[in-house]
Order: sequence, then C-alpha cells, then structure tokens
Amino acid sequence: MRGDDSVGVLVLAGTPIGDPADAPPRLAAELEGADVVAAEDTRRLRRLTQALGVEVRGRVVSYFEGNEAGRTPELVAALVDGARVVLVTDAGMPSVSDPGYRLVAAAVEEGITVTAVPGPSAVLTALAVSGLPVDRFCFEGFLPRKPGERLARLREVAADRRTLVYFEAPHRIDDTLAAMAEVFGADRRAAVCRELTKTYEEVRRGPLAELAVWAAEGVRGEITVVVEGAAPASPASVEPEELVRRVRAREEAGEARKEAIAAVATEAGVRKRVVFDAVVADKRGSGSAS
Repeated sequence: MRGDDSVGVLVLAGTPIGDPADAPPRLAAELEGADVVAAEDTRRLRRLTQALGVEVRGRVVSYFEGNEAGRTPELVAALVDGARVVLVTDAGMPSVSDPGYRLVAAAVEEGITVTAVPGPSAVLTALAVSGLPVDRFCFEGFLPRKPGERLARLREVAADRRTLVYFEAPHRIDDTLAAMAEVFGADRRAAVCRELTKTYEEVRRGPLAELAVWAAEGVRGEITVVVEGAAPASPASVEPEELVRRVRAREEAGEARKEAIAAVATEAGVRKRVVFDAVVADKRGSGSAS
C-alpha cells in the first residue's frame, strides 16, 4: 500500500437516474474540484453540469466500454501523480453494470484510495417500489441477448428464493418477460419499472405471463425488472413420472439429456440424482415392457 500523501484519489460519483434534482449535494463540489473527470458520455455530463450550475475546471475525458481498457492506464498514471479523478457514468453508480470496475481494480492494485459519492440507484429504487420482498435480493444485471443463453441463465436462478433484479433494453423486454414466464412460471410475480424518477415513470406489477403480454405492445425507456423469488419446493410434490415427462419434453426440444436433467432438478427443487434415477428407472421399465 502507498503511504504517500501526494498520490491522488479516485472518486466514484453517483449521478441521477432521471431527475437532476436527485443529485447528491457532494456531486457538484467533486465535479468542480476534480483534476480529471472521466465520463461515460461527455455530452450527458455537460447537460448534467448545466442543470446543476456547475463549472468543471479540470480535464474531461471519455471513459466508456469501448475505450475502458486503453484509458485505464492513463487514469491510473494521473492518480499516481496525485490527481483527484472523478468517475461518472450516464446514470447511477459507476461500475454497477456500467464502466468503472476495471479502473477501481487497477487503482486498488496501486494502493490508491478509492471513495464514492453515494447517489441514486435504479436497482434499489426499483426494489423499493416493486412491492416484492426486499430482505434478500440478487442483482443479475443484463441477461444474454441470445435466446438459448438467456434461458440457460434464467434456469440457473429458477429455484433461488431471493428477489431477482434485472436491467433490460426496451426492444428485448417482451422476449425477456416471456422467457421468465417459461422458466420461472407464468404466475411468478414481478414488477417492470420504467423511466424511474422521470416524467413518464411507470411501475407495472403482475404475473410474468401477464406482463409479457403487456410488453408485446411495445415499451419504451430505461427498464428495471424485479422478480419474486421461488417458493420453497417440496420434493414430494413432484412425482417421478412428472420429472421424466419434463426431461423428455426438453430433449424433444433439442436439449441434451444432462442439461435437461439439471434444469428439471432446479425447477422441481430436487437433487439432480433424483431426476437421473427417475429417468433411468423409466428407461429400464420401458425396456422390460418391450
């Protein structure tokens, strides 16, 4: 660790997710006093500073997914030389589904102090207004774009009893909700939070299947989806014949048997061995009948 006071400080500054009036009081002071401001979108930064009546005196550089790898060493060098670097993203906290993690990791490696200006969070705001349990939750970020990968990711958490939080793009929200209904169950409760804190804020609550039908008509804006966790499963509630039927259905849809067994076990809340034994027993029974 560095003990040199001349080494700079990296400040992760939270920005409003909608209404500029939600900006934390320290944000203005940090932007004005920064030696370097690294912004995901310099145009959005300019609009924000105008709304806050702030003049950025330091150097402004872009820092987004496309140049993150190349610009990180430059910013770390500035920090080592004593600069106060403020990192802001388009909305919310840097490094949470936004650029920043790479820079934080590099700064920590150099022993540089990393601090934050806490600000609004779409994750916590959506949780708070969803009406779903908030005592335990899991943030899953964006789901994969490819349908197969998306289904696989959803199956990984199908039996998770924590409330799940996702970000999603408006042009994919209908497909995502339909996939969630397929994997989690049509009746699983959820809330689609759109344009939080903005003029056209909307929170749509209901069963996943119902929300998928609603989203098929078209949804705009920034979207956060909150999904109820799985109910405790009773192994005795799913008969072996039903487990076999589910595995067969997945195999007929093109899924490999190993993956089908794992997915069915997750859905039913039982160990994979239980499903495997049911499939083997059924196969033996079918063989003896022939």
